[in-house]
Amino acid sequence: MTWAGESIHNAILSTLASAPLGKKIAKLGFAYNADGTIATIKAYDTDGNPLFTLAFTWNADSTLKEVSRS
Repeated sequence: MTWAGESIHNAILSTLASAPLGKKIAKLGFAYNADGTIATIKAYDTDGNPLFTLAFTWNADSTLKEVSRS
């Protein structure tokens, strides 16, 4: 079983969370669910423009189920 923080860390470091070609991530914004788990992480470029969003889905036992990018 992987600790949720480790899964989030791995997702952020993977290509799933890489900046688009020619862009640099300068800021991350976090949104949380009512239970304190991370709902989304939004990445922004140096001009404050949104680059992508990572959405986190959780299992009933509070383990991380899925991370998707949009």
